[in-house]
Amino acid sequence: MRRALAVTAVAGAAVLTRRALLKRIGRSPLWPLPALEDPVSGYSPRRTLHARITSRTEPAEGVLRLVLESDELPSWTPGAHVDLTLPSGLVRQYSLCGDPAEAGRWTIAVRLVADGRGGSREAHERLLEGTEVRVRPPRNRFELEPAPSYAFVAGGIGITPLLPMLRAATAAGADWTLLYGGRSRASMPFLPELAAYGDRVTVAAEDETGLPDLAPLSGIRPGTLVYCCGPEPLMRAVTEAVPDPGAVRLERFAAAAPAEARPFTVELARTGAAVEVAADESALAAVRRVLPATPYSCEQGFCGTCRHRVLAGRVDHRDELLTDGERAGSMLLCVSRAESDRLVLDL
Repeated sequence: MRRALAVTAVAGAAVLTRRALLKRIGRSPLWPLPALEDPVSGYSPRRTLHARITSRTEPAEGVLRLVLESDELPSWTPGAHVDLTLPSGLVRQYSLCGDPAEAGRWTIAVRLVADGRGGSREAHERLLEGTEVRVRPPRNRFELEPAPSYAFVAGGIGITPLLPMLRAATAAGADWTLLYGGRSRASMPFLPELAAYGDRVTVAAEDETGLPDLAPLSGIRPGTLVYCCGPEPLMRAVTEAVPDPGAVRLERFAAAAPAEARPFTVELARTGAAVEVAADESALAAVRRVLPATPYSCEQGFCGTCRHRVLAGRVDHRDELLTDGERAGSMLLCVSRAESDRLVLDL
């Protein structure tokens, strides 16, 4: 009896302690944390995974193929991409282009962009076989939807998310074609693998035949879904060529051309500061004038590092990452802007 009373007393004290703690937390200016599906206060909400590079090959000029292996790596579906942290701390996004059936094994491909922001060059120079890397679980906003037939269109390194889709479509017995364009055959990775599909695949090397012929897209059968990944001009052309734009699914590996922008004000609720965001600068740049430690990485709306909670105002979302549900009450500071004159951020 005494023991039971003691246990009850301890449990009661724990409840009172928890209530007091919650009451104190509730008064804290740092609480509650952003009310997102995965709470985040400037840092990625996804857990970090660890893997080792077990293979490094060059399937085309300027293209690096890396195989990552670890028991931590979760399963994925065609169209998924992952965030990879480079040795410098930069975060870059790459489509998974291997076989989803290979548990604990991911394959990515990185094209060297000579005039880029340094991420691809670092990957080519520092991601050697045996290197330990940090990655985040896959995200997929380019899911392969069930359909009787598909028209796939790839430009250059845009072939990567489509490779596993071809396997899945073939396994499902769907009709499909692939139009694969690039500057030259030497610069186009995975041609040997694609050759196994025979005349389903059309290779359009620009130095041989010019730009890909998109005219056949105007005559696709109703119900056919069009999946395209590549440079922005190619995706615009594909969308214009298809009779039903609603049948087109796009995956960008670079930010879309910026839309017209206007200035607006950002209020930082926790600090009490207000900053003006000029038409030619990002909200991230403006916020960092006041809070220079605000984290960021890709600056193109892909990685989610600069995602923050929005307390008031209407957001003009321009990212390629967040779902509609995730956009409710949050934004990516690097690319998104305001539809209203003022935004209030939980910063």
